[in-house]
Amino acid sequence: MWEAIFSSGNMLAMIAWAMLILLPRKPLVMSAIMYLGVGLLCLVYTAGIVSILAGWADPVGPADATTSFSTIEGVRAIFSSQGGVTIGWIHYLAFDLFVGLWIAKDADAKEFSRWLQAPILLATFFAGPVGLFLWLIIREGRARKLGRMKN
Repeated sequence: MWEAIFSSGNMLAMIAWAMLILLPRKPLVMSAIMYLGVGLLCLVYTAGIVSILAGWADPVGPADATTSFSTIEGVRAIFSSQGGVTIGWIHYLAFDLFVGLWIAKDADAKEFSRWLQAPILLATFFAGPVGLFLWLIIREGRARKLGRMKN
């Protein structure tokens, strides 16, 4: 079961990322990425984390200090099962896609070319915070310039 959820989550994320990078950013496409991509990944994550922590599926043991998010040992215990790894990965997929969607909208609003956006979006897909960090650096000059023009 967890392997199927893991594979399906990966496929969904890859389709959404391909749409974000390659397709025209029409409202229907952007809504599909947000709700059928990000939203569905969030739903799967929510169902998975509740099921695991409640002990309904792939339990990691009773919720105590050994299965919490407040210690390295607790996080390791949660991720020690196939379910834990799967929901952890789904978490990354959902948030990285959401960040990629924000980057694309922000870049379009600031009139950055799609050629410049593509490598930043790919970096966000493969290593979320790296792509976000690059975007924050690249956007700064234009964001300041546009801010001055509005005043």
